[in-house]
Amino acid sequence: MSSHTKSYYKTNYYAQTILIIGALAMLVPFMWMILTSFKTVTETTQIPFKYFPAHINLKSFPNAWKALPFTHLYMNTIIAAFFRTVGPLIFSSMAAYAFAKIVFPGKNFLFFLILSVMLVPNPVFYTPQYFILNKMHLINTVPALFITGLVSPFAVFLLRQFFLGLPKELEEAAILDGCNHYQTLRLVLLPLVTPALAAVAIIHTLWTWNEFTWPFIVNSSPDKLTLATGLRSLVGQFQTDYPTLMAGAIMAIIPMLIVFIIFQKRFIEGVAFTGLK
Repeated sequence: MSSHTKSYYKTNYYAQTILIIGALAMLVPFMWMILTSFKTVTETTQIPFKYFPAHINLKSFPNAWKALPFTHLYMNTIIAAFFRTVGPLIFSSMAAYAFAKIVFPGKNFLFFLILSVMLVPNPVFYTPQYFILNKMHLINTVPALFITGLVSPFAVFLLRQFFLGLPKELEEAAILDGCNHYQTLRLVLLPLVTPALAAVAIIHTLWTWNEFTWPFIVNSSPDKLTLATGLRSLVGQFQTDYPTLMAGAIMAIIPMLIVFIIFQKRFIEGVAFTGLK
C-alpha cells in the first residue's frame, strides 16, 4: 500500500471518528428528553442528578395531551407548514424564473433588494408585519401563521441559481414549439430542478414546524397556536413539570420524525444540493 493511500485512509478514519463523536453529542439532548419524559417531577429536580428513571412513568404523555389542545396544535402547525412550503414553491419559482430567464428593466436592482432582505434578521420585520396583519384583522387567526411566509427570498435566490445553470437552448426550443413563459416554466424547466424544489420544501417545512417567535407574537388563543408555542404554556413561572413538558415535545416531533423516515433519501439529496449550490 502506497504512502498516499495510507494517508487517505488515515484521514478518512479521523473524519469518520469526528463525525461519530459529533452525532453522539447531538443525540445527548434527544436522549435526555426521552429519559426525562419517563421520570417523575421529583426525579428531575433531585440532587445528585440521575440520568435514568428509577421506575418508568407513563403518566406524562396523557398529562401532556390533557394539558394542551394537541388536535388544534397539530392542525395549525400542519396548515402553516403546508402553505409556507407550497407558497414559496409556487411564487418563488416564478420569481426565480423571471430573474434568471427574462430580461426586463431594473432586474438586477430588484434582485439586489431581494438579497438585501436575506441580510436582515427576521425579528426586524415582525413589527411592520404585525401592524399590516392588524389592519387586515388577521391577528389571532390561523392565516396569520403563514400569510407572511408565502414568498421566500431564500427560495428565490436558490431557484434562480438552478435556473441559471440550465441551458438556454431548452427555453428557446420551448418557445419555438409555441410555449409561453408559464408553459416553459411548468413543462420544461421545473422538472429539471426537482432537487432544488425538494431542498426548498424540506427547509421551509422544518423552519415552520420549529418556528416559535412569530406564532407567539400574532396569536394568543390556545386553539390558534402551533406546537412550538403551545409547549411554552407548560413552562410555569415558579415550577415546571419537566416530564410533561418533555412528553409534549416528543409528541410534537413524532410527525416530522415519520416524515424524515419516509423521505430520508429526499432529505439528504435536498440538503446536499443546497450545500453544492
